[in-house]
Amino acid sequence: MKLFYRYFLITLILTSGCGLPPGEIEPEELPVDLVEPLVDAANSRWFFFNSATRPFGMVNLSPDMIISGAWNSGYRYHEDSIRAFSHIHAWQLSGIPVFPSVGSFKGHLGPGKYGSSYSHDRETVKPGYHQLFLDSYGINVELTSTDRVGFHRYTFPSSDSAYIQLDLGTFLGPSDTDFGAIEKVSDRSLQGYALMGATRRRPKAIKVFFVIEFGEAFDTFNGWENGELKNDIDQISGNKIGGYVSFRTGTDEKRLMKVGISYTSVDAARENIRRELDHWDFDEVVADSRNIWNTWLSKIRIEGNTLKQRRRFYTDLWHALQGRRMINDFTGSYPDMTGDSLRIGQIPQDEKGMPLFNHYNSDSFWGAQWTITTLWQLVYPRLAEEFVQSMLLMYQDGGLIPRGPSGGNYTYVMTGASSTPFIVGAYQKGIRNFDINLAYDGLKKNHLPEGMMSKAGYEHHTSIGGGLNYYQDRGYIPYPLPGGGNGFHENGSGQTLEYAYQDACLARLAKSLNKENDFRYFFERSQNYKNIWNDEKGWMWIRNVDGDWQEPFDELLYGKGFVESNAAQMTWFVPHDVQGLIELMGGKEEFVRKLDASFRNAEKHDFTSGKSHNSETQEELRRVYINYGNQPGMQ
Repeated sequence: MKLFYRYFLITLILTSGCGLPPGEIEPEELPVDLVEPLVDAANSRWFFFNSATRPFGMVNLSPDMIISGAWNSGYRYHEDSIRAFSHIHAWQLSGIPVFPSVGSFKGHLGPGKYGSSYSHDRETVKPGYHQLFLDSYGINVELTSTDRVGFHRYTFPSSDSAYIQLDLGTFLGPSDTDFGAIEKVSDRSLQGYALMGATRRRPKAIKVFFVIEFGEAFDTFNGWENGELKNDIDQISGNKIGGYVSFRTGTDEKRLMKVGISYTSVDAARENIRRELDHWDFDEVVADSRNIWNTWLSKIRIEGNTLKQRRRFYTDLWHALQGRRMINDFTGSYPDMTGDSLRIGQIPQDEKGMPLFNHYNSDSFWGAQWTITTLWQLVYPRLAEEFVQSMLLMYQDGGLIPRGPSGGNYTYVMTGASSTPFIVGAYQKGIRNFDINLAYDGLKKNHLPEGMMSKAGYEHHTSIGGGLNYYQDRGYIPYPLPGGGNGFHENGSGQTLEYAYQDACLARLAKSLNKENDFRYFFERSQNYKNIWNDEKGWMWIRNVDGDWQEPFDELLYGKGFVESNAAQMTWFVPHDVQGLIELMGGKEEFVRKLDASFRNAEKHDFTSGKSHNSETQEELRRVYINYGNQPGMQ
């Protein structure tokens, strides 16, 4: 593993900035053609699978088989029915599901009635493009997009009753649709918004505004409310509504549709269309998306290896450039939901009126120091800079640097100050086109009372579950936490290890900025990991509020005291002081013996706990020493 990492890093350094033409990866082999989008699509999380999208695009257009839920939802390879083509598959965000059909209209009956069967034999999926055939209606569907505009091409059979519908009354992904409004602008355009309800993780509802433009005129605009059809209308609104256009088609007649979206206004959605898609050439947009993906993927060149290994690598890289999404409009307006209601903010612009950076929606950076943090900062430094700027923008708006914002909301996802390693890593790697003093002030605030370290997962209204007061006063966080139950992941020993590492990162930044007092303070705190070392057992372990060790001891006990892990896995999470960990274990020989034994044991089950969500089997599967699938200590 060490040799592979060194080889990968050398190859990365030699090629990431060399500007090689895409065709020089290998003769007639482009990285974009090596991506296999359907790999692992049977296990999709709502925002995991995206097809008709661009890197970090606001629009993430793809088919949905399971439309409800944040997990096991969206595109699911083994499901036999398509129920929607929705435009947003992001962290705690969803919206704008559309669907074409012919014959007897069923949209008002719900997704379970109007969906269609399909076959993977008549499906093509590539980065930036998705095609499939709706068997129930005889309609060929093609999807692509720009950053903020979904582009559809439907090939219809001959029909006197053809429709394209928009369902604004359904639960979609992680949230319900609380309210919707659709207005007919002309016989070629609709506009409106969907109010996507709050979730446990995103505490405030958010509006998704849209403008829909059709390549050909439709005959009538119709709708439904609470299952009751309303024909030939001009507008409709309510909490269980939908709308659809009707028209007639000839055999193999193609219908084009653009869907521009925005989190700020209908006018911004319309402007996003004008700026990004001012023509109707579908194939041109598909080609542009392919070229854009190839440019991003070509930043890393893989030589040799097997075709399977190259496909695997570029598929993983493709996924690393998705999931986190821009939320600002083309001109830089963005939703700020850090206050009581929506405020439309504006990213600073250059002399041409273009935003200086993009503002991003993002899942947690918890554990990201092993993965995307390193990848983005080495290969895509401009992207890493934009994410830092995005975090600082939210700090200025809401008073805290986020650890996983959603639609301008704080989510307080996972634990600790997980943005600290990201921002410090960027600065230490020479990415410095941001206000480092502002960044330091925000990071330091997160490491002190009322900052991110004070909050457990999704702890929106209090600052108790992080256990920071115990960490500061006693040098560890007890489990169970007195007065706890305020959020998720109140797992004291795991939090102690995470905070110690994050403190070490902040201490290094303080040293770089000549803040000696802060350096000494946070460096001393970074040694707190030693306070949960159980010398008798030879592992990190759990202490209660009185300082006593939890009984019985079980290094493979999952989740109780350690965040989504166990003592055997998290013991190794001292990347800032490996020598100190070696000394705790009694020297290098014992350290190596224990580490080797952990890997040899984990090899028996392929270094992973699997993907079971069966409560009867998952506990046993989680009893592993090394878990590559969700291993904070070693990946």
